[in-house]
This record gives sequence, structure tokens and C-alpha cells, in this order.
Amino acid sequence: MRRRVGVLLSGRGSNLGALLAASRAADYPAEIVLVLSNRAEAPGLELARAAGVEARAIGQRGFGGDRAAHEAALIAALTAAGVELVCLAGYMRKLSPLLVGRYAGRMLNIHPSLLPAFPGLETHARALAAGVKLHGCTVHLVTEALDEGPILAQAAVPVLDDDTAERLAARVLAQEHLLYPAALAALAGRQSVPAAAAAALHNPLPLTPAAA
Repeated sequence: MRRRVGVLLSGRGSNLGALLAASRAADYPAEIVLVLSNRAEAPGLELARAAGVEARAIGQRGFGGDRAAHEAALIAALTAAGVELVCLAGYMRKLSPLLVGRYAGRMLNIHPSLLPAFPGLETHARALAAGVKLHGCTVHLVTEALDEGPILAQAAVPVLDDDTAERLAARVLAQEHLLYPAALAALAGRQSVPAAAAAALHNPLPLTPAAA
């Protein structure tokens, strides 16, 4: 039986698209059954609807600043849909212990850096400023501490001499689209993952300093 997955997003849904594409494979162990956003205008909602997935906006404004009430509404929607695992895909809102605790060990996030390096925002510009030779992305379990949950998988890309933040971000995003479906498949309990995603569970480059 495939695990039922809910996705939370705030924007375009790039990683949602990768998850939806992977879930179409007959041997993929998870299915996306619900997409929620805190922004009604988020393009990711239409992406989900076009794929035949239920998608709803539950904005925080209607809760008068009551974060707990807003998250209780998210939990109610996820529960009604029978969601077992939750994926954050660009959900730009800090989560409280209520939501994190409800899905402890069952909520994933993808972060555009090789954690523990560069938690938070502006990761690509910060990587360039720091002069690192490797950058990449990380899928981790969500905990109350920002970007500090247990790491499930990572993928690395080289930082090139002429890189801009935009060019580096594009190469990292391509790896995100491989890594996230593979990590979700692994967490969903398969002994193996689909061949198209299996390689992404291993770093395309070693996580050691590259020669200058």
C-alpha cells in the first residue's frame, strides 16, 4: 500500500512537480493526496489541481494572528485526507511545536545547502561569499530547531569560478528534483527506490573539500 503524502508550499511548487512526477510510477511507494498553501495565489496549487490532486489555501490572515489555530486547521485538513507523511516544498512560514510534534519523524523538508552549512535563507549567495568548493541540497526531518533535523540524504554540486547565485541555484535545484523524490521513497518504507531516483540517494560528488 502506498503511503499518503501531504505537501505544504507557499510558491511555485517546483519540488512538488518533481514529487508528482515520481509518484506516477507504479512502483513508487507514496502518493500525493493533498497540497496546502498559506497563500491563495501560490502557483503550486494550480500545479496540483492540474495533476488531479486536491489543493487548498489556508491563509493565516483568517485566524487573527493565532498561529495555533492556523496550524490546527492545517492538521485537520491533513488528517481528513488520511495523510501519513508531510513534505515541505517551499513553505515559507515558521512552524510551531504543534504542527512539528504532530508529524514528528514523518515530516520532511528540502533545504538548498549542504547542512549543517548555511541554514536559513540566501544560501547560494552565502556559499559564494564563503568561497566553498561544494554546495548542494539536503533532505532532513523537520524538528523545532530551524534546519537542524536528522539528515536523510544530500546531493552536492561543484561551485564554479564564474558562478553567480542564480547559476548555482539552478544547478542545485536540478539536484533537488532528484533527491526529494528519492528521499521520500526511502522514508515511505521501500527496500529500494525507483531506478530513476536511486542514484540521487548518493552524492554525485564526495562531501570533501575540492582542490582549488
